[in-house]
Amino acid sequence: MNHLNIALWGVLPYIVAVVLVAGTAWRYHYDRFGFTTRSSQLHEHRLLSVGGPLFHYGLLFVAAGHVVGLIVPESLTERVHIEEPLYHANALFVGGAAGLATLTGLALLLYRRLTVPAVRAATSRSDRAVLPVLTAVVVAGLSATATTLVPHPYDYRLGVSVWFRSLLALDPDVPAMAGAPLVYQVHALLAMTLFALWPFSRLVHAFTAPVGYLARPYVVYRSRGSGHERAETFLE
Repeated sequence: MNHLNIALWGVLPYIVAVVLVAGTAWRYHYDRFGFTTRSSQLHEHRLLSVGGPLFHYGLLFVAAGHVVGLIVPESLTERVHIEEPLYHANALFVGGAAGLATLTGLALLLYRRLTVPAVRAATSRSDRAVLPVLTAVVVAGLSATATTLVPHPYDYRLGVSVWFRSLLALDPDVPAMAGAPLVYQVHALLAMTLFALWPFSRLVHAFTAPVGYLARPYVVYRSRGSGHERAETFLE
């Protein structure tokens, strides 16, 4: 186990985690006004209305697939009678479809950003840094998924997933990742680069999802009736 593998798969993930958490806290404290996606909907709506949902919903399914694939061990899925062929088919077709939707939506959003003058003018330096990395992460992930189209001796659930769970246990299994195929290693390195850039880009708006909106109380307001005002209670 050489020093490069230790640095990449045993040390770098924790550095990225510190940058992600500390950078997000710093951004929220010192740039709360910029803690947003900087919406450009007023500049162009047609492409955004198609590319935006494709990208965001596709990414949501991709993230869910990563949570299951990286955190849930193979022994647990077998215990609940999800056989490996079924799991593999679901990961390939559902995960592949989600990845393609994400890439298609991202391509439309990038095309919009490059071809609509007002949107292009609103593109910041952080956008120019993070968007190519985001695209590379999605492409590398789809490439890794494509390797499972044919029988392959490598099982990422016995390699990459073991490494990821070992990071959570603060006992990194460096050989588990060092022995992974190059496409998985590239995908992991690009993902870590993306997370390191995350707090300093528009991607930080993902942490502002209005989850609390679903549990907001009723809002009381007054509406004008015939000659008098009456109080009515509605949900926003």
